[in-house]
Amino acid sequence: MKPKSIRTNNTTTLQVSVGILVKPNGQVLMAQRPPGKPSAGYWEFPGGKIETGETPEAALSRELHEELGIDIQQAFPWLNFQYNYPDRQVHLHFYRITNWSGEPEGREGQKLSWQNPNHVSVSPLLPANHQLMHTLTLPDTYAITYASKTGAADFLEKLDSALQRGIQLIQVREPRMKKQELILFSQQVIAAAKPYNARVLINGDEQLVRSVNADGIHLPSRQLMNASTRPDFSLCAASCHNIEELHKAVDLDLDFVVLSPVLPTASHPGKPT
Repeated sequence: MKPKSIRTNNTTTLQVSVGILVKPNGQVLMAQRPPGKPSAGYWEFPGGKIETGETPEAALSRELHEELGIDIQQAFPWLNFQYNYPDRQVHLHFYRITNWSGEPEGREGQKLSWQNPNHVSVSPLLPANHQLMHTLTLPDTYAITYASKTGAADFLEKLDSALQRGIQLIQVREPRMKKQELILFSQQVIAAAKPYNARVLINGDEQLVRSVNADGIHLPSRQLMNASTRPDFSLCAASCHNIEELHKAVDLDLDFVVLSPVLPTASHPGKPT
């Protein structure tokens, strides 16, 4: 469906396509709004208004060619939300762009800067972009422990190799471990992750998260559906298997979800994929 302007309380909601250009090292491109434009001096991700009859993808290609002189080779739909400024409402269609031709340049007089989402050095940011930075720090790969099958010592050796290869996010999920064994194992995983600045989530146990000082919690789907508020941790995730669970995760404002099973798996035998 093509986007269209929506009128709410006599205010037109502008439809906008925005591109997150991502380098292999994780840096993202930001642009400073030039003098003479609204919010001049603020930093944002490049993009622009979707014209009547355009799809968000077509608008993104046009805007980035006009603004930066690049042509998109590969882009993926990412986030989609509405933000209300004091004088206007914008519906933002974000895309992650991982491949493009040409070298970005500020064709409209705007300054450009490649930024590490973990340590943004430019300011001020447009308010709508603040909530994106936290999401951009999430890595592409999420490791899940299986020490109950391999033995803790063997798993920790494999974990160290994975950390050396760049793993940055780990979930401790060991339903067969006894309590004291799980506490010790969780502490070992956190200790192994710390030198690499990798983050560790605990599956389903808020008390354990606090006792071992983990970075956050991963909610199993049943626990997700029973929750009334977001757990009080800086990082919260959940397992989702259907649209109702996805809506619940959105309602709780969780940071991300894991969809499963995508392919046939031994942990969910016979489940539809």
